[in-house]
Amino acid sequence: MRKGKLGRTSGHRRSLFRNLMTVLFLNGRIRTTEAKAKNIRPLAEEVITLAKRGDLHSRRLAAASVIGKDALKKLFDEIAPRYKDRPGGYTRITKLEQRRGDAASMVILELVQ
Repeated sequence: MRKGKLGRTSGHRRSLFRNLMTVLFLNGRIRTTEAKAKNIRPLAEEVITLAKRGDLHSRRLAAASVIGKDALKKLFDEIAPRYKDRPGGYTRITKLEQRRGDAASMVILELVQ
């Protein structure tokens, strides 16, 4: 994991990452800042690799990183089988324009088809 603290406490940061990963798995893409996307990417890839194993232990480990049963079910039933022959690289970061207001660099983090 990247070492960015993102100006948050550890609990807030963990909650932010869980929320972003949940939305990523439910919708297939999220629009966020580059710093957040670069922190989320290795975590999301690790959870997808867990889901590819498909056993009960990996489901419980993935449940610690995802909020809600809907996202977990979609992760194991739809996303993991899609990547069964892929050894990694499940996500893509595409740069967008800077955000108005604070000029933060925005990106789209999406699951690769």
